[in-house]
Amino acid sequence: MKDFMMIFIGSEYADLGLSQEDIQGRMEKWFAWGNKMEKAGVLRGGEALTPQIRRIIGKNRTVTDLTSAEVKEIVGGYYLVKAKDFDAVQEIAQDFPDYDLGNTVEIREIMVFDH
Repeated sequence: MKDFMMIFIGSEYADLGLSQEDIQGRMEKWFAWGNKMEKAGVLRGGEALTPQIRRIIGKNRTVTDLTSAEVKEIVGGYYLVKAKDFDAVQEIAQDFPDYDLGNTVEIREIMVFDH
């Protein structure tokens, strides 16, 4: 088994103008998905991220503060999962609640370094 990160990329709910009822319904889907992964023993962790962004760029370390409204797509959160391979994680990602909003799941294998 390997460790993978599912990174959630897309628009923030607030930027899409979703109602509180819509947001609540989506959160229920997120909790159900997380519970399903926990019961299957594949979920290792994860968090949602706030829409505030601070970027530090280049050799001069230029600092820029942004919000989700200022970038086309934002990393909204991630889950760490344990799975056999990319195909197994892709299967897990089928329940991602926000595909209908045009949002994306990016799957990355976590690199393991020998000490």
